[in-house]
Amino acid sequence: MAGSPSRRPTIGPVVFASSPSAEVSALCVIVAYLLGTFPTALLVTRRRGVDPTRAGSGNPGATNVLRTAGKRAGVATLVGDVAKGALAAGGGWLVGGHGLGVACGVAAVVGHVLPVTRGLRGGKGVATGAGMAAVLYPAAMALAGLGFAAVVMATRTVSLASMVAVALLAPLAAALGAPGWEVAALGLCAVLVVARHRDNIARIRRGEEGRLGAPRPRADGSVNRD
Repeated sequence: MAGSPSRRPTIGPVVFASSPSAEVSALCVIVAYLLGTFPTALLVTRRRGVDPTRAGSGNPGATNVLRTAGKRAGVATLVGDVAKGALAAGGGWLVGGHGLGVACGVAAVVGHVLPVTRGLRGGKGVATGAGMAAVLYPAAMALAGLGFAAVVMATRTVSLASMVAVALLAPLAAALGAPGWEVAALGLCAVLVVARHRDNIARIRRGEEGRLGAPRPRADGSVNRD
């Protein structure tokens, strides 16, 4: 009916195209995926002579960069990976509304975890997913962040806290009114991220996962700290 109020969010990026064509939407998702493949960790650590895919846990993420290349490199990697998710989600929202923002945000997470540019061997997707969620679901993200903090305080295990926060995001978004298909997309994203933590899960079960402030043995017998 003419004059009916739009169901699009009233808070957030201005939507320039209310109904982008299928071609434009597909292009946005592809660009978001490619943005997700941007090798933040490799670029940050290059000047330090460290390859995070070969050092430490072998994961090109902020935690491993922190352990192998130092605090500044770890923070820079974290900021870059969060920015990938935020830019992808915000760009999609700007072009075609909240739904396209979700598709682009999830595509960026997939790109980070399964980059075609590096043989599908990417990071774990937590920071990129956090950037996406901060833009699209800030309230749910804040609550998931509280869950993360609670698990870290209780266990001092960052990987476990990350998985809990990722798993909480979809049900929290649903409770706050997100459409079913968006909740399903977030759920699939969470499955991908948790699956990427399979080595961490195995170490947690064996009681060998590194904890904040605790020595972590390397393969050569030396130790590293979270």
